[in-house]
Amino acid sequence: METRELRYFVAVAEELHFGRAARRLGIAQPPLSRAIQQLERRLGAELLERTSRSVTLTEPGAVLLREARAALDAVEAAERRTRRAAMPNQALVLVAKAGAAGELLAKLLDAYAAEPGAVEVDVQLCGIAEQERMLRDGRADVALLHRPFDSTVGLDTEELSTEGQIVVLPAGHPLTGSPGVRRADIAALPGLPLPRWPTADGTYPDGPGPEVRDHAQLMQLIALSRTVAIVPESARTQLRGDVVAVPLLDAPLVTTVIAWPPHSRSRALAGLVRAATRL
Repeated sequence: METRELRYFVAVAEELHFGRAARRLGIAQPPLSRAIQQLERRLGAELLERTSRSVTLTEPGAVLLREARAALDAVEAAERRTRRAAMPNQALVLVAKAGAAGELLAKLLDAYAAEPGAVEVDVQLCGIAEQERMLRDGRADVALLHRPFDSTVGLDTEELSTEGQIVVLPAGHPLTGSPGVRRADIAALPGLPLPRWPTADGTYPDGPGPEVRDHAQLMQLIALSRTVAIVPESARTQLRGDVVAVPLLDAPLVTTVIAWPPHSRSRALAGLVRAATRL
């Protein structure tokens, strides 16, 4: 299969309409239809069920859509990494979630700077789950991820720390004097729903909580008694004076890992990982 065919198929599978897919791709509809038919003949499988009114995915089509997205992402990642490798004095791009593992990140940067042959580290702080996407699609060389929230499937990792979680409440809330709360206590809080973070496609899930884009916005909304947040214990050091942290007793432990693509052969990256594992 050619990447062009995969892009054509993904467009049709996502739009479920040949006309819209053709406009999205910037081509005429007849060659798009022919390309999909040729792909089906080559694979010996019907990928799309077509009627005069609708287009739907078959079971083989759903499999190819999932695999094609992964293949196209890998191609784009390979292109990005190759272009970046060709740049002179290339820096390591390290991504981390804004507001998380701040103390660990500072220690890591200091430890790596003392490594022989250390290069510049371009630190990029991003929104929830964005650091995993940036690592997988080639925009980053290495990331600090947090299990069980981030997936590390297909990546090489080293565990750096494990910690509990806290719930962040507005100052003055009745629960701020408690030695600890449970999830049921959070669900029962009147007028303080959990925030809604954007999903991979940039949309927000349905729910009563406010839409949140970054850590600073989240802290301000908590201070205004519009929401609460459940975050790792290490985030306590970065909290503002108008919010209070209380231990969440029945939350799963959070493990922070340093993660990188398994095929990387970068000496600079190896030095950064060594520095991280020594902390």
